Amino acid sequence: MSDRIKVKGCVKKGYGVASGQAGNPRFPQGTIEMQKPFFRDRGLDLSGYFPGTINLSIAPCKYAVKQAKYTFKQVKWSPNDPAEDFSFFDCQILLAVDLVLDALIYYPHPETKPEHFQSPDILEIVAPFFSNLAYENELIITVSSQQINIEC
Repeated sequence: MSDRIKVKGCVKKGYGVASGQAGNPRFPQGTIEMQKPFFRDRGLDLSGYFPGTINLSIAPCKYAVKQAKYTFKQVKWSPNDPAEDFSFFDCQILLAVDLVLDALIYYPHPETKPEHFQSPDILEIVAPFFSNLAYENELIITVSSQQINIEC
């Protein structure tokens, strides 16, 4: 675990568009569900992940991307919006002393994203479903120091 950085964060309410909870008619099942086939066609299968994101504030820390595990350029996933670039980074959620959940940090590149921008302390995480997660919960995650840096 020497190349892993551990950071504590707080679960925050997001825009609700990734999961479809916002009720946006452009994304009725949510953006993640709409994007899944495009990522699968490029080599990343998200079928085992909940179709939404955990918005984890790591404030006062911020993150800096280094080398993504996956990067997909010019993904035209929505008929009414321009193509976007996406990157994904390895992440683990530490749920208990002996329970680690493999997850991914989901990073729509801000320079190609048309709306719903995140604060620089928010990591968007896609993970398999797990119960008892609520806003303001504290989560501890680890990230690969080769892929992403945490600056406190």
